[in-house]
Amino acid sequence: MRDENCIFCKIANGDIPAATIYEDERFRVILDLGPASKGHALILPKDHFADLFSLDGEISSRVLALAAKIGEAMKKSLGCAGVNLVQNNGEAAGQTVFHFHMHVIPRYEGGPRMVSWEPGSPSGEELAELAGRIKKELE
Repeated sequence: MRDENCIFCKIANGDIPAATIYEDERFRVILDLGPASKGHALILPKDHFADLFSLDGEISSRVLALAAKIGEAMKKSLGCAGVNLVQNNGEAAGQTVFHFHMHVIPRYEGGPRMVSWEPGSPSGEELAELAGRIKKELE
């Protein structure tokens, strides 16, 4: 299933050209046009899923293995020291294109800080209350 108005559907299915580094029947992996670092890639399913919550089981079970494969290739070919996997869901989380995609961002020694935060310091009571609320939804 594709969304004819979705730019990532068009890229993933070859309607719009992109610097493709990997492709199979379910995914296309492209280099990001606005990279956070040299070699920054996007894993795009060819079918349309708005976000993580709408993924089908096959895509969700394959995307992490594909990210590992891409990350290993980046380490060998680009000499990066590691990779960040970033996947945003919802506008408040920074999602700007509403087609599920995962960023594979090569990280280099001495490179810029990214994907970081200042650690909070919640109390034990606050952690227990939050854990209880989330657990209740999982039951």
